Parts: sequence; structure tokens; C-alpha cells
Amino acid sequence: MALVIIAYFSSCKNSEGTNATNKSEIDSLRTQIKELMAANEMVAKNLAKFDTLDFNVFSRRDWARFHESHAEDVVVHFPDGHTTKGLKKHIDDMEAMFVYAPDTRISVHPIKVGQGNLTAVTGVMEGTFTKPMPVGNGKFIQPTGKAFKIPMATVSIWKLDGTMSEEYLFWDNQTYMNQLGIGK
Repeated sequence: MALVIIAYFSSCKNSEGTNATNKSEIDSLRTQIKELMAANEMVAKNLAKFDTLDFNVFSRRDWARFHESHAEDVVVHFPDGHTTKGLKKHIDDMEAMFVYAPDTRISVHPIKVGQGNLTAVTGVMEGTFTKPMPVGNGKFIQPTGKAFKIPMATVSIWKLDGTMSEEYLFWDNQTYMNQLGIGK
């Protein structure tokens, strides 16, 4: 038994070089942990900002607050294939969705993930087609009174200042049109 105790304490005795190596490794690990914690904090802030964007800003059409989450030069890719450049154009396109369905809203993000400067959320967009839908040249599709409730997803690239530089919006336009009662 005494030999086991002596062997144990002997193995704990380190040379000065080994201590320096261990300290260097520990310092390196501490730095990595700090970097990971900072990255996780950034992702958490961006995801929280995205909740505010969808649940409050988008759903309440509070366009004056869009700058809190979107850069002035934001590039947004829509499900129908068109892309907008700039905050004002993005707001104009968002506002157009509310013309014919003023109660459009997103109230849940069941999946939220992120890494580094990227986030992705899923949600449910819903509303009711209660107003005429402009289709161009002074023509309108009359409201059907039908409700829609469709899954959506957004993938975003964030700047260090906490605003999105690029956003990819996804939902099934055929399902959307079918639920509005105007699909073919």
C-alpha cells in the first residue's frame, strides 16, 4: 500500500518544463472557451432580435423599427425568386403583403439555430385574405375571406453590429395561393 501511495505522489511531481506546457495548454483552452462563449452570446442575441422582428415589428407593421435588425444595404431573397436590395425596398415588399391580408402575422419560431454570423428560424405565417389584392395595371383580385397558415423559414447572415446583411425567406407559394383561394 505504501508503494502505491509513493508512486501516486511521485507521479504528481512535475518538472518545471511540464508545468509551463500545461499552463500554455490551459491558457489556450481558456481562450477557446472565451471565444466560444462570445460566439454563443452573439448567436443568442441575433436569435432574440429575430423573435422581436417577427413577433413585434413584422406582425405589427412597425416598419420604423426594421433598421434594428436589417442593415441599410440588406439584400433579401424572396421565395418567388426576386431579390431586393436596400432596407426601403424590403419594407415596401413586406408592406405589400399586408395590403390584402392586414392581419398577417408570425407568432411562433419552433426551431431556432445559429452558428457564427448565421441564423435560421422556422415559423408559421398566418392571416386572412380580406382586402383586394393589387396585381398591376389597376387590376385587383377580390378577397376570398380565406385564412392561410403556412410554414416559413428564414436564413440570415448578420453583421457585427447586430443587423442582417442578407436574408433568405422561404415558404411554399403554391400552398400560400391555394390557401388564399386563388391557386391554380
